[in-house]
Amino acid sequence: MKENINALKSGYKSFKEFGFKENEARFKKLVENGQNPKALFIGCSDSRVVPEIIMDTKPGDLFITRNIGNFVPPYKEDEDFHATAAAIEYAVSVLKVKDIIVCGHSHCGAISALFEPPKMIDRLDVIHTLKWLELGYGAKDQVEKIIPHEDIEIKKEATEKLSVIHQLENLLTYPSVKKGVAKKDLFLHGWYYEIENGNISFYNEIEDRFEPL
Repeated sequence: MKENINALKSGYKSFKEFGFKENEARFKKLVENGQNPKALFIGCSDSRVVPEIIMDTKPGDLFITRNIGNFVPPYKEDEDFHATAAAIEYAVSVLKVKDIIVCGHSHCGAISALFEPPKMIDRLDVIHTLKWLELGYGAKDQVEKIIPHEDIEIKKEATEKLSVIHQLENLLTYPSVKKGVAKKDLFLHGWYYEIENGNISFYNEIEDRFEPL
């Protein structure tokens, strides 16, 4: 609708008048020196999950890639189009980031779709989405085995968290990531963000559980 795009235009105007001016020197420095982000942030495309706001970061701080479900497809040795894989490779091999964060979140539409697929949608309209969601079924199936009789909302939350762990495992299938982790030049982090209260928990690999960040 026209009012939606007008709202975005108004936001841009505000950025130019205030936000850009506040960071103008920083932007110029980033152009002159290039980017040197602190971390690669792999997050969900969900409009309610905005890394820059959650982390209170400035331009140049994070290299961000977002997709449905914050999934990481396993490495494939081919020359097809792989957007998330390309972002991972670029961040690690070119930008030399030291940390990779995979951040899942509560009330994730992708995870919900694993349990309750959307109805009345032509399959051809969502064929790529359905294929992409296959990256979440490993976590979902594992949860179904561990807590088969629990309420579906409990299962969804468990799957959201377990999926983060699965994506960390998939990251290690990338040669550059595996090499960086082995040399202790690169560190992987699994986070879980709760939209309703702003809390973040991290995956403690030693204790095999999520704890407050």
